[in-house]
Amino acid sequence: MFFATTFVLVTALAWMGWQLVRQDRALAGQRLEERRENAADLAVAALQRHFSQLEGDLMRLSTAAAPQLREQASEYAAGLPEDSMLLIFRSNDLEGFPEHRLLFYPNISAAPAAWPRIFAAAEALEFQKQDYSKAVGALRPLARHTDPTVRAEAQARLGRNLWKSGQVAEALAAYDELARAGSTPVAGLPAELVAREARLLVFEKQKDGEAARREAAQLSSALRGGEWRINRAGYDFYLSEACRGMGLTSPEPAEALAASAAAEPMWEEWQALRRDESNIAGRRIFWHADRPVLLVWRGTPERLAVLALGRRYLESQWLEPLLPTLGRFDTRIALTDSDGRAVSGHLPNGSETQSVRLASSVQLPWTLHAVSVGGAATAGLAARRLIVTGLATLLLLVLAGTYFIGRAAAREVAVARLESDFVASVSHEFRTPITALRQLSELLASGRVESDEDRQEYYRALAQESERLHRLVEGLLTFGRLEAGAMPFRFEPLDAAEWLRSVVEEFQRDAGARGYRIEMLADGSPPRLRADRAALGCVIWNLLDNAVKYSPDCFTVWVELGRENRRVAIRVRDQGIGIPESEQKLIFRKFVRGAAAKTGGIRGAGVGLAMARQIANAHQGEIVVDSRPGEGSTFTVLLP
Repeated sequence: MFFATTFVLVTALAWMGWQLVRQDRALAGQRLEERRENAADLAVAALQRHFSQLEGDLMRLSTAAAPQLREQASEYAAGLPEDSMLLIFRSNDLEGFPEHRLLFYPNISAAPAAWPRIFAAAEALEFQKQDYSKAVGALRPLARHTDPTVRAEAQARLGRNLWKSGQVAEALAAYDELARAGSTPVAGLPAELVAREARLLVFEKQKDGEAARREAAQLSSALRGGEWRINRAGYDFYLSEACRGMGLTSPEPAEALAASAAAEPMWEEWQALRRDESNIAGRRIFWHADRPVLLVWRGTPERLAVLALGRRYLESQWLEPLLPTLGRFDTRIALTDSDGRAVSGHLPNGSETQSVRLASSVQLPWTLHAVSVGGAATAGLAARRLIVTGLATLLLLVLAGTYFIGRAAAREVAVARLESDFVASVSHEFRTPITALRQLSELLASGRVESDEDRQEYYRALAQESERLHRLVEGLLTFGRLEAGAMPFRFEPLDAAEWLRSVVEEFQRDAGARGYRIEMLADGSPPRLRADRAALGCVIWNLLDNAVKYSPDCFTVWVELGRENRRVAIRVRDQGIGIPESEQKLIFRKFVRGAAAKTGGIRGAGVGLAMARQIANAHQGEIVVDSRPGEGSTFTVLLP
């Protein structure tokens, strides 16, 4: 009934705990959803405010007066990160801000060579007659022409012919002069760009690797810095030339590459819209490779202001300011385009719950995903862990209490059984000498013992039984005093050999009547002890008595005195029935008797070895046993 009641209690407690955890989990999930929804709404509202501000700024730029436009655009674009820029479109012009941020231009086409007839004679000498020296002579006057375009074209041809005629230093000097022409067009390309690429080719042909790599690095840096107004094809070609000169397969993309690439489709879209619409506005995501660019534009058919914003702008200007707000709600956000590609943030995995705001419903160019992060989930988990820990602790306490109560009850039953066995054993022990005393006393009192010799024998028997009864009573009283901690010990110096011999001789007189012989062997010089003579004698007497009782077939018991690890060792050895290993620790407990003693009907109360161990411990010693069933036992008393 006790265990059944405990089982019902534990089951009810576990069920209530599980229900509590489920309710807490549901409540935590509801709180998380509310926080996530609020965070998503706040993020959408903040992004919409950003868009409204951007579109207002773009409208002011698109309608600004022409004299102030450049200054206002430069000031506005000064704070944009390197992957973003402001583009101003006019009817036949495009300008990027900050300066040199736009890497290539969509509205530039290759222009025909300037003054084609003026170079006809030099080209005939170069290409038809391959007379490079005369071609150089024909080009030198043209290199000093008053028109800068003619002068730049002449310098380009002059450098080429000087190199072909083997005058490398003069060719490089001509290209240096050409480079100083800056953006003056040479066959539709900036003169400086043509000069740098020509110098790179000269160094490569001369197998001057160090100079070629240096020139290629300068060319690459200028291209990535937006130094020249060139189209996309020219940019890609000359950048590949620079990479080849540096020994690279492909360069690291410039920060502004994606925004520059967005200018071309934006230009084409504006050219189409300006014919039909008076007010032009819009926003969308443009992808270049794996880099997203947010395009926002406002303008008129005469002028269009476009912001090309890269991922760095979105994260630093829009999303990072939202972090404190999102942090309060333990939420992070991610933005995706219409195809599900991540524009910013990390997309939630399948196991994460999220709140979604579709682009079509919030009028943003992205779909917004709000995901609960570890803080909120951990907080709920911590609360549930606290509840589970408390319930588990309570369950463990109940189970532990049940175990210890059951164990205590089992031990009480076992002790009661042992005490019952002890009472039965002691009663049997008392009955034997008392019966003998009664029978002998009745015979003597009734005068049925006629001869003096028989009467003398009866008197000796009475004395032996009286001594046996006295020893049994004294043993029980001694055990009681030891259990109560009231046993007085009188320690004195002892000659171990002499004392042990007296105990053995006294026991021999009792055991000899039963046919047993005690052999004593003292090893070396007799050690000395400080002990209670009577108490320690009781220990040896008990060991000898057990050796005799448990040796039904061998009538010799050996007692040895020696030294072991700087201690006195007294061994009592027999060749009796032995003790199983499973019982060797139990036999030193009070009231415990071995299975062989019970089955063999061997008398005893089960307190002798318990009393012997307590006395040995009081002498700061110990008793150990070495025994095997059928081979006998050896009890060793070790004393200081």
